[in-house]
Amino acid sequence: MTDDGKQTSWMALRQLLVERYDELRRRLTRRLGSADAAHETLHELYVRMDRPDAVGTLQNPTNYLLTSAINLARDRWRTENRRAQRVDVDALEELLDESPGPDRVADGRLAFEALRRALDELTPRQRAIIIAVRFEHLTQPEIARRLDISPRLVRLELQRALAHCMTRLQDNF
Repeated sequence: MTDDGKQTSWMALRQLLVERYDELRRRLTRRLGSADAAHETLHELYVRMDRPDAVGTLQNPTNYLLTSAINLARDRWRTENRRAQRVDVDALEELLDESPGPDRVADGRLAFEALRRALDELTPRQRAIIIAVRFEHLTQPEIARRLDISPRLVRLELQRALAHCMTRLQDNF
């Protein structure tokens, strides 16, 4: 398994891995940042080298083992990353319960009632303006024409109505 042009067998590489295991594990631990990952990778490399054919001519068999282990670890990391990204969406959707809990339902009902009371307290014109803006999506000039008032008065009445509703909602929460 040397630089004299001879073929290196997988069995000879496996033997070298066993002989230099501690050194390879230390070097691989530094590269991977984990002694466990280094140990698992070297074990997997050892298992994969159980082959009858020859590797070929190697200038530096120890570096070959280290490079092979690093590539193996990189491939495992990529596979695990892809697997983690392919989360079963259906399983996640089953975990999600988009229906509000009892607290949110109660808070929503209280807020709705507070808003309903606030709208009831508005003048008929203010109520008509808010409904036209929020539900009919009319512009202020369109509302002014409909109510036969100036766009400036629409803006003022809308501001007053919104301020009143905000105050009432804040009073209740």
